[in-house]
Amino acid sequence: MPRDLRFALRRLARSPAFAAAAVGAGRGDLLWGVLRRVVVTVGLGIAAGLAGALALSRLLSSLLFEVSPTDPPTFAAVLVVLSVVAVLAAALPARRAARTDPMIALRSE
Repeated sequence: MPRDLRFALRRLARSPAFAAAAVGAGRGDLLWGVLRRVVVTVGLGIAAGLAGALALSRLLSSLLFEVSPTDPPTFAAVLVVLSVVAVLAAALPARRAARTDPMIALRSE
């Protein structure tokens, strides 16, 4: 077996999306699998960020003008914007990958 083909097969075998596609998962299943991982990661990041922001809010209170350090609308707006951007940043490539035929991807490797 040629070395490049072995590398491609090894890389493909490690990809959860292509492994799921190889056993018959549909496009929606692949897309949801990727997005689920992204949502969990974003959720953990938001939780850590909120905890850090609340912990450091007293230090930053002297820099704020006419806004309380724990302003709920500001926290909510940042949370929504960052969540939407993160999900879109993952959804667009995941959608493209879900439309790719695993055999065509394997041949291109």
